[in-house]
Amino acid sequence: MIQTVIFDMDGVLVDTEPLHHDAFFRHFAELGIPMTAEEYATFLGSSTRNVYQQLKREFGLTADVETLIQRKRELFGTSFEQDTTLDLLPGARELVLDLYRAGVPLQLASSASKETIARVFRRFELYPYFQNLVSGEDFPRSKPDPAIFLHAARLAGVAPRHCLVIEDSANGVTAAKAAGMYCIGYRSEHSEGQDLHHADQVVAHLGQLSAVAVLALGAAE
Repeated sequence: MIQTVIFDMDGVLVDTEPLHHDAFFRHFAELGIPMTAEEYATFLGSSTRNVYQQLKREFGLTADVETLIQRKRELFGTSFEQDTTLDLLPGARELVLDLYRAGVPLQLASSASKETIARVFRRFELYPYFQNLVSGEDFPRSKPDPAIFLHAARLAGVAPRHCLVIEDSANGVTAAKAAGMYCIGYRSEHSEGQDLHHADQVVAHLGQLSAVAVLALGAAE
């Protein structure tokens, strides 16, 4: 029986990926780093820290990781505050409210920084509906490492087999399954190119999910 639902944030609740993409590529240009769309796609689901740790090793960047992260966050923050069109993804608020009203505890496990999570949760007034917010910046390794999901489960006091994860990235789905959790892959227009075949179930719209459907699911194998 599913006892808690763990949401990813970017690409599931809200699509801030274009803002992250813009901030990253502005910074890549500043640093003189060549980056293809295919290479960038491999970073999806990873924390900003892990991205810059990898880039520092690969390109021999002289700046320390903290400085690199701070510059990228400055660029993202500017884009976030200036974008007046940003909204929750279709069906996201309805699903959160449906689960909350049904008494299903909700957790967030996002690779995003605490600062970015706070920006999103303040703008869209999501704080009342979630028990715990877990940021990838607190973990040495990003998804597909399962640590972030296992930590969310511990905070919720729920065994992994009774957790359901909603993810839109291949790295996120892999992490959820490695944690021993039931995983629903969300194949939206914003997650093209992500291999979600190893999810237990794949949906194309969050409207396909409901509290009734979630509670009817058995425990993850």
